[in-house]
Amino acid sequence: MNICFDTFGCRLNRAEALEEEAQAKLKGHAIVDNHSDADLIVIRGCAVTGRAQHDCEAEIARLKAKYPFKRIWVTGCLPGAKPLVIRDVGKEPSGLVHVPTRTARAYLKVQDGCNSACTFCIVPKFRGKSSPVPREDVLGKAQAFIASGYHELVVTGCNLCQYPRFPELVADLCALDPVCRVRLGSVEPGPCARELVDLMAESPNLCRFLHLSIQSGSQRILTAMHRPYSAKDLEKLLEYAGMKLPGACLGCDMISGFPGESELDHRQSMGLLTRHNLTNAHVFPFSERPGTVAAGLPGRIPREIRRMRARELAQLASANFSRFKRRFLHKEVEVVVENVHDTRHCSGWTGEYVWCDFIASGDQGQRKSKVKVLVTGVTPRGLAGKMV
Repeated sequence: MNICFDTFGCRLNRAEALEEEAQAKLKGHAIVDNHSDADLIVIRGCAVTGRAQHDCEAEIARLKAKYPFKRIWVTGCLPGAKPLVIRDVGKEPSGLVHVPTRTARAYLKVQDGCNSACTFCIVPKFRGKSSPVPREDVLGKAQAFIASGYHELVVTGCNLCQYPRFPELVADLCALDPVCRVRLGSVEPGPCARELVDLMAESPNLCRFLHLSIQSGSQRILTAMHRPYSAKDLEKLLEYAGMKLPGACLGCDMISGFPGESELDHRQSMGLLTRHNLTNAHVFPFSERPGTVAAGLPGRIPREIRRMRARELAQLASANFSRFKRRFLHKEVEVVVENVHDTRHCSGWTGEYVWCDFIASGDQGQRKSKVKVLVTGVTPRGLAGKMV
């Protein structure tokens, strides 16, 4: 059977889809890129915002109208989604590990679900309570990825800091192979994040990129969101990260226009980005999710103001990023090659999660490889350079 996967949303969705692809191939099915070639279309959806859910549902409706006789399976974080069960074509080979190999970096799922009760979030309704992947399974899959030639493990989960003793797991992953980089997905501010800062300072192969699920810089709004930390906690953590990790990339998730958010609350979020040079900001205008507490809160902010505040936060982070990129001029960076455009031109991510286009030396710029690049310029997207 030919199967086409369409994946929306976060790295966790991506990791799960890649795992399903690997299982399908091992069971004798073919993975195709075009809907028209598929016997089965698998949509892994996302409902983290109203816009994300609308886009997924629109795509499902479009595919059903275009291919009325094809099987379309909906999984992931969407109403009515179901787990995907892939049956064997024949007898499944024994002793084989499902290792996705079509990406340049390995997506390693370590955890699912969330025990928090943030008033704006619908995801726990789809993902359930926090459920860690057993430590031995995580390390075994990581070793299989490394043996397959990967030079970066991207650690994914719904709420990584709810993994028991997560910093210890990260340390174990870093110890598997000093040549393989380990990159963390988004983590929540708190004691776990502080331990990860210490680990980044000590571990050369742990990427110096910390993305925090901040959501707001206002104590009043954090309380209304039921976030498990205070504005003072955020300040202390970001000050500590700036001191321990000079030159690291600090990113965040932010929500603009939460119910009751005043102009002062918004300015407090802007101030947080300014004081701590947060460069990689994922900013979302607040989205009313049916079934969440926040959907019924008073003080609804007009949509145009939500969008305007989101633009202001994003523009501030973009300006921070422009300054951050210039730090790398005439310095060497480490890049895991994502794309090989031709024999000479390649691109990929630095350890600080900055995109880098570079000229390769001969045929040494191979996809998945890790190379050193001398930065010679700054581009709108990131950096430019040449391999050394």
